Amino acid sequence: MEFNQQLYKKRQRSNAIGLLMSLGAMALGLFVLLWILSVLLSNGFAALDWNMFTQSTPAPGSEGGGLANAIVGSLLMVGFSVLVSTPIGVLAGVYLAEYGDQSKTAELTRFVTDIMLSAPSVVLGLFVYAIAVATVGNFSGWAGSLALSLIAVPVVVRTTENMLRLVPGSLREAAFALGAPRWKVSTMVTLRAARSGVMTGLLLAVARISGETAPLLFTALNNQFFSTNMNAPMANLPVVIFQFALSPYENWVRLAWGGALLITLSVLILNVVARVFLREKNRV
Repeated sequence: MEFNQQLYKKRQRSNAIGLLMSLGAMALGLFVLLWILSVLLSNGFAALDWNMFTQSTPAPGSEGGGLANAIVGSLLMVGFSVLVSTPIGVLAGVYLAEYGDQSKTAELTRFVTDIMLSAPSVVLGLFVYAIAVATVGNFSGWAGSLALSLIAVPVVVRTTENMLRLVPGSLREAAFALGAPRWKVSTMVTLRAARSGVMTGLLLAVARISGETAPLLFTALNNQFFSTNMNAPMANLPVVIFQFALSPYENWVRLAWGGALLITLSVLILNVVARVFLREKNRV
């Protein structure tokens, strides 16, 4: 075949233009990201002090205060959400990967899971408000935890299913050849082989729900005082940040920056841990 110098140069130009545009888009994204992080870090670290972790949110117009009640409230709601979403998500993922190849129920479950993954969090918050807040007549930490669980469950389900499908079929066949029943192969062999990936999905789900604001506005609302009563409105970092950032009080805005930094650092740590688990699985 005759070498076409003109076509070769045209392809070189197209490649250079595409590479330049890709690098430009990457540079723009990194610039915006670093800009946001620089503003957050500068304002957030300036707001950090010991009172933020020991005192509750201040009343309007008062000085001082902290975010102790919001931090504890967020930890409680996220913690209970993890306790609910972990067994449901992992078991559902095991069923989809190990038992649901030709099942209509599995197809419906995947369809509903995909819808929940793509649904806006405010819709899930309104759903929980309708069934758990409006019917009872008061906001509560349990309702907020339920809303966060509905967001975390589909993430855990899909991650668990995908990780289990990456386990080689020969591992299952070897376990079956030794006479192990299917339930034991699923739980003691394949799930154990994919434990790093499943843990990664769980950590990513926690990172996803830790900064959700819209569902908690309709379910947990807020509480100015320190409280561990899950049957009553409960303070939480996302809602406090939302309310304080829009306030005219300087100390409230400062606390909002500090809360935003706490959530960002928490999510960053969770993502780094998840990446480490994923890297270890790839090495295996």
